[in-house]
Amino acid sequence: MFNLLETIYIKNKTARNIEYHNRRFNKTREELFGIKDEFDLLSIISPPTNKIYRCRVVYNRDIKSIDFIPYYPKEIKTISFVNSQIDYKYKYENRDELNSLINPNSNEVIIIKNNLITDTTIANIAFLDKNKRWITPHKPLLNGTIREKLIDSGFLYTRDIKKDEILNFDSIALMNAMVGFKIINPIFMD
Repeated sequence: MFNLLETIYIKNKTARNIEYHNRRFNKTREELFGIKDEFDLLSIISPPTNKIYRCRVVYNRDIKSIDFIPYYPKEIKTISFVNSQIDYKYKYENRDELNSLINPNSNEVIIIKNNLITDTTIANIAFLDKNKRWITPHKPLLNGTIREKLIDSGFLYTRDIKKDEILNFDSIALMNAMVGFKIINPIFMD
């Protein structure tokens, strides 16, 4: 049976954005396994110290493992573009298909699916438009927890984004459970 994953940012023994992790975790279990019982991930999270951790909760029908890994951010310096029909609606533990998309000429990729920008392999993506609004793809590969929270708060807006529009934006940001929302200045490779 395949395993799924929730990655939760922990700092000073506090889980960031836990309500969105719970929502995705419970929705995934219901959609894939028919489990309707609500479960609170906070009830099983006990980080060992006050450091910053990447908490990995591996599960399918049941919780399989919980690990606390000291967190060191990955610096994104170069991004290339890759076309793919990858399906990543759920956050799977096995990332082989995503990892295979990484181009040796860059350290991250923007995935283009059906001629539209979706995500990178590690994060959702957003662009600052000329009206100073942050726009994120309407059809991401994965509905990330930070992305969902920022849409709910009105900070992010969704719409379809084509690759040739990137030069029209003022800034680019990545967002995931670990980095939160981070503006980056990568070099684009083609």
